[in-house]
Amino acid sequence: MQTETPISGARATQQQMNALVLDLLPEQGQWSEEAYLWLTDRTTRLLEFTDGYIEVPPMPTDQHQTILLFLYELLAAFLRPLGGKVLVAPLRVQIRNGKYREPDIVLVRSASDPRRQNRFWLGADVVVEIISEEGSERDLVEKRADYAEAGIPEYWIIHPQAETISVLVLQDSAYVEHSVFARGAMATSVVLEGFAVSVSAVFDAQ
Repeated sequence: MQTETPISGARATQQQMNALVLDLLPEQGQWSEEAYLWLTDRTTRLLEFTDGYIEVPPMPTDQHQTILLFLYELLAAFLRPLGGKVLVAPLRVQIRNGKYREPDIVLVRSASDPRRQNRFWLGADVVVEIISEEGSERDLVEKRADYAEAGIPEYWIIHPQAETISVLVLQDSAYVEHSVFARGAMATSVVLEGFAVSVSAVFDAQ
């Protein structure tokens, strides 16, 4: 841990306060679940957690946020009449004790679903991740395993570089591809019967 000149007097410099905060925070690998929840209760920064380690996803880009909000609006319009609920990050989803993720989009078909807790959700019906240039391994491999571990029935992976949408559905304890949709196709959901979105419209969103 870092140390600085002791703080004296009624006021501390920002540098001294930064040093004090860093000195109080746990080291990587030693974070408790409650310490992680305490920290993320007090910031809008995307922070994820696995077994004592804080993980910091890349900062979303303009393209990422444009795609996210385009999909959110479509999903919200589809779900509201059916009594469902859809939200966007940051919102914690507990994978299991000691592991939390913050999907780009998370939804349940019923707003009264007991997994929808106030502080964090205990699961979801569908999660969506938009791949960043830095985060492809996390979204394609690690989070695929994480969301399967959590028993989330459907996982959408939006790949802006490839301009594809992969829709994965849970079979037993692992995901299988419902399909990989490219430009010109309509991406469809298994869990949300009747929901479809134009892949071209997603990647042409302004």
